[in-house]
Amino acid sequence: MKQILLTIAIFLTISGTLCFAQTNQTEIKEDFKPSTYNQPGKEYPQVNSQGYARFRVEAPDAKSINVSLGLGGRGGTDLTKDKDGVWTGTTEGPMDEGFHYYHLTIDGGVFNDPGALNFYGSTRWESGIEIPAHDQDFYALKDVPHGNVQQILFPSPSTSTSRRAFVYTPPTYGKDKKKKYPVLYLQHGWGEDETAWSNQGHANLIMDNLIAEGKIEPFLIVMTYGMTNEVRWGHMNEFKIENFQTVLVDELIPYVDANFSTIADQSHRAMAGLSMGGMETKTITLNKPEVFSYYALLSGGTYSPDDVKDHSNLKLIFLSCGSKERPDGVKNAVVTLKDAGLNAVSYISEGTAHEFLTWRRSLLELAPLLFND
Repeated sequence: MKQILLTIAIFLTISGTLCFAQTNQTEIKEDFKPSTYNQPGKEYPQVNSQGYARFRVEAPDAKSINVSLGLGGRGGTDLTKDKDGVWTGTTEGPMDEGFHYYHLTIDGGVFNDPGALNFYGSTRWESGIEIPAHDQDFYALKDVPHGNVQQILFPSPSTSTSRRAFVYTPPTYGKDKKKKYPVLYLQHGWGEDETAWSNQGHANLIMDNLIAEGKIEPFLIVMTYGMTNEVRWGHMNEFKIENFQTVLVDELIPYVDANFSTIADQSHRAMAGLSMGGMETKTITLNKPEVFSYYALLSGGTYSPDDVKDHSNLKLIFLSCGSKERPDGVKNAVVTLKDAGLNAVSYISEGTAHEFLTWRRSLLELAPLLFND
């Protein structure tokens, strides 16, 4: 349990940092509404306008129920049983805005909330809840032309199987048979998979809205599973980048270029990743500078001028994180890169930690900087 929670807190998009305003210090508004990520017809979990989350579980034979939301290392949220065997409880303080994973611990066993939809994170399907963000309009589902997110299976001789990826194509894709598009290869974090950027990150809706507003030139996004040898948290040194690098560079990219209308050259290809996906991005872009011209690390570390040996075709380095992470490191790294003559941009997501609202906002800032030359 503790290992899972530590992993979630550091590497995943998760419950974010609780604002420890105690319930006896802050009057909780009773304007709770079902989370947008509830199962059809389910009223709980609920969230209110202040960012509190409320839970309800029917389990008359249970002896204890705890909700991991709230960083369980600080106790999470204990639920209380009424005379009918219904357990309820509200977080002690408001949550960070945006998406959070969570699960229930019932009498020592870990379970998903039957009222919530599930999302792949922390190497398992976790329950998900959405705390409405004040700036959620940029990833809202709107009445605009929409692109497609399609699953592909590409041959991978190096892993002796076919591997899965998802490809976002913009609304204009296919209408002009002669038009070709740049490509962003976008990686998930540790414990997640290739569904994360669409399901938790709303990458497709962010793109649709930016395109509709005329803020970006349309491009494709390719998202694939970044693990070629499975590793547990605490054993990250056992991850071998060479295997995934082969899958990405030698197998996936040629398949995408052969089967989609892409501009198949370095200057029209970008790579970005969140958290562990940032580590993969940094390593692969430095190992294979001839493949990508745009590099982006989202809560995934930094580059230094000494890292980047070949500046000739490098068009952008983008570094971001939440204000509750290590923003000074990101800002200082960009200053150093600029002083070395590199085109570098930093972005800090205000009020967020190592979580998906940080990365949604980062994609919003990154996308207009790509392929606009």
